[in-house]
Amino acid sequence: MNIVVVDDDPLVCKSLKVLLSREKDMEVIGTANNGAEAITACCEKVPHVVLMDIQMPVMDGIQATRQIKENWPNIRVMMLTTFKDEKNIRLAILAGAEGYLIKSTEVSDMAQQLRTLMSGSTVLGADVLKQLIQPTEGENLEQLTPREKDIAELVAQGLSNREIGEHLYIGEGTVRNTLSVILEKLQLRDRTQLAIYYLKKL
Repeated sequence: MNIVVVDDDPLVCKSLKVLLSREKDMEVIGTANNGAEAITACCEKVPHVVLMDIQMPVMDGIQATRQIKENWPNIRVMMLTTFKDEKNIRLAILAGAEGYLIKSTEVSDMAQQLRTLMSGSTVLGADVLKQLIQPTEGENLEQLTPREKDIAELVAQGLSNREIGEHLYIGEGTVRNTLSVILEKLQLRDRTQLAIYYLKKL
C-alpha cells in the first residue's frame, strides 16, 4: 500500500513516514505540507491512500480532498486531524473522504484502519462516531436566517431556483444570491451538498 502523508507540521510527516513504513505492507512514498502540495504529490505518485490533515496553509484538507477525488477517484483519502467536531467530519465526508481518524490514534490501530480503508470500507474512529451520534448543540443551520432556512429546505426538496422563487414570492436572482450566501456560511460547494447536509440535520 503506497501512502502520501499530508500535514503542515514536517515533524508529523516525518514521524508517520518512519512509523507506517515499518508495516510490511505499507510504504510512505511522499509527504506534503499543504493541500496544493498534496494534489501535486497525487499527480506525480498516484498513491493508494492519502493521509490528510484538515487545517493547513495555502489549501486546506477539505478543498484538497475534493480536488483529489474529482481527479483521481480511486485514491482513498483518510482524514487525520485533531478536529473531531461534526462540521469538519461532515464536510470531509461530503468532499469524498472515505475515512476520518483523530491524531491521537495509535499507529498500530491506524495501520489496521488503513487496511480496512483499502478493502473498500468507510472508516470512522470511535471519537468521530460518537460526535456524529451526539452532535454539538447549536449547529450550523442555526446561523441561517429564517429566509435562508426556507430556501435550504426547498433545495433539499429538489425545487429549482425558479420554483423556490415562486413558492416564496421572491425573484429567481434573489434565490440565487441567497443560495450563494448559504453555501458560504455552511462551507458547502453546491446545492447537492446543501441538500444532503440539510437532510442529515433533520
